[in-house]
Amino acid sequence: MGTRYDSEPVDRLPFGSAEKAARYATERYAGATGLNWWRCDPTLQFVMRSHLTGEELGWAEPHLDRMGAMMGGPVSERAEITDEHPPYLERYDRWGHDISQVVLPPSFLETRRDVLANSFTAPAIRDEATSRGVRLHLLNAAHSYMLNQAEIGMACALGTGGDMVVNLVRSFAPPDVRDRVLANFASGEWAGQTIQSLTERTGGSDLAEIETTATPDGDAWRVNGFKWFASNANGEAWVVLAKPEGAPDNARGIATFLVLAERRDGTRNGIRIRRLKDKLGTKAVASAEVELVDAEAFLLSGDGSGEAGTGAGDGKGLARMMAMTNGARLGIAMMGLGCARRALVEAMCYARARQAFGRSLADQPLMQRKLAELMVEVEAAQALMFDGYHPEHRLRIGAPLIKLRAARLGITAASDAIEVHGGNGYVENWPVARILRDAQVNTLWEGPDNILCLDVRRGIEREQADVAFLDRLRTAVERGPAGDPTTALVSERIDQLAAVLSGWKALDRTTAEARLFPLAQLMVDVYGGALLVEQAGFEQRELGTDRKAVVARLYARRHLTDHGPLRGIDDPGSEDLERFKDLWDGALVDDRVT
Repeated sequence: MGTRYDSEPVDRLPFGSAEKAARYATERYAGATGLNWWRCDPTLQFVMRSHLTGEELGWAEPHLDRMGAMMGGPVSERAEITDEHPPYLERYDRWGHDISQVVLPPSFLETRRDVLANSFTAPAIRDEATSRGVRLHLLNAAHSYMLNQAEIGMACALGTGGDMVVNLVRSFAPPDVRDRVLANFASGEWAGQTIQSLTERTGGSDLAEIETTATPDGDAWRVNGFKWFASNANGEAWVVLAKPEGAPDNARGIATFLVLAERRDGTRNGIRIRRLKDKLGTKAVASAEVELVDAEAFLLSGDGSGEAGTGAGDGKGLARMMAMTNGARLGIAMMGLGCARRALVEAMCYARARQAFGRSLADQPLMQRKLAELMVEVEAAQALMFDGYHPEHRLRIGAPLIKLRAARLGITAASDAIEVHGGNGYVENWPVARILRDAQVNTLWEGPDNILCLDVRRGIEREQADVAFLDRLRTAVERGPAGDPTTALVSERIDQLAAVLSGWKALDRTTAEARLFPLAQLMVDVYGGALLVEQAGFEQRELGTDRKAVVARLYARRHLTDHGPLRGIDDPGSEDLERFKDLWDGALVDDRVT
C-alpha cells in the first residue's frame, strides 16, 4: 500500500471530505503493471488449454507463469522508461569519423536480456521442449502476446526477421559468410539483431520503384542507395532489396541481399545512419534513414555462389520476400492484439477504482456496455490470432485478414481506454496514452489496409485461397454447440459469404477492387464468429460452462445480425449487462484491494 494523500491543504477545504479524498487516493489506481499477465488472463489460459495437449500445457505452464510475472513486472516498468529515454544516435567519434552508432538505453538492454533468456526460443527451454515433444508455435505466440502488452517496440526489435535471415543465408550465402552468420545466430549473439531494409523515399508499398543499386564484385556485391525507414538500425544483419545493374527497372529486377555491419575483413561496412526517426510511438526500436555506400553485400538467391548472372536476374527477389511476409504480418497483428488487451485491462482497472455519481464506473450501465464490447472484440481477435499461429490452421489469406482486424483494434481499444480514463487518459503519466501512440504503427507495418486487401485478392485469384478459408470456417462451426442459434446464424453467414465471393468474382476488375475492403471486412467478421462458436463448443464439452457462448452471441449480434430499422434498441434483454460479471471474471483476475 502506498502513501496516503489525505493531509494536503486542499483536502481540508470546507466542501472536502475524507470520502471525497478517497476517490482520488493514488494507491487505489493500480493498473496492469504489477499483475502476472499469465495468471490474470483467463482468456489466454483458455486458448492454451483449447490448443495444447494436457502434457504440453503441463510442461509449459511454469514457464508461462514466470514469463507473465516478468512481462507484467520489470518489462512493463522499463517500457515506460525507454519511452521517455529512447535510443539515440552517435554519428561521429571524437575525431569526426562517421561511426553511425545507435546507443541503446539500459532499460532497453535489460529488457532485451530478460526477454531473450526467458522465451521459448532460448536454447535451454527450446531443447527441453523438443525432448518432450512439445510444439512451440502457440507457446511462442503466447510469449509474444504478453510481451506486446508491455512494449511492441521491443517485440519489433526482437522479431525483425531473424528466422528469415537464417533461412536465406543457409540457402544462398557463400560458405564462409553462411558459417559466420549461422554461428552467431546459433549462439544467441545476434538474437534481435536483424533488419529488413526495404522502404525508400519512393514509398513503402510500391517496392518495384526502389532505386538502390547492386554492382557485382567477385562473389560479393557492392550496394549503393538510400533506405528511408529501417527499423532496428542497431542490428548486425540487414536484408536489403536492391536492383542489380542491368536488371529491369520493375518488380522482376529486384534481388535480395545480405549486408552485415562488418565486412569480411572485419572493417566497418558502408552503412551510414543519417538520423533516427522522431516517431509518434514505438520509441524502443531505433528506426533510421540509412545510406548504403559501397556496402559489401551477398546475393540471397540463385545457386549459392553469389556470382553475377547465376541468380541476380531470376526475377524472384521480391516474391521471395513476400513469401515470408505472412509470418511478419501475424507478428504485427499480435502487436495490435497486445495493445488491445493492455488497453482493456487498464480500462477495467480504472473503471473499478474510479467513482462517479455515487458508484464505481464499472457498476454503471453505459460503462458496462463499453467494457463488455471491448472484452468481446479482444477475445474475437485473440481467437483469430491464435488460429493464425496454429500450424494446422494456417491459411494463405489468414494473415492479411487477421492483421486487418487486430491492428485496427489496437488503435480503437486504446482510444476507448483513454475515454474510460477521461482527462487522465490524455496525459502521459497515465499508461494509455503511450498505448495509443504505439498502436498506430501497426496499421502501417507490413502493409496498411489497402495493401492487405490487395493481398487477399491475390490469394483468391492465384491460389483459390477462398476455398481453404471457407473450409476452415465450416469446420469451426461444426465444432460449435449443437442446436445453438448462434451456431446456426454463423453457418448461414458462411453460406452467404460463399455466395458473396462468387458474385464479387464476376464484377469488372475496377469495381471488384473498390469492393475489396468491405469484402475483407465481411470475411474477417464471419471468420471471428466461426472461431468463437468453435471455442464455445470446446468450453461446453470440456468445462460444462457457457461464457464463450455469451461472447459468441454478443459478437454475432454486433457483426453478423441485421437488427432492422430500430437497430435492436427496443430489444427487451441486454445480455451484456445481465452476464457482465461472468464476462468480467472470465477476462481479468485481479485480487488487489481497490
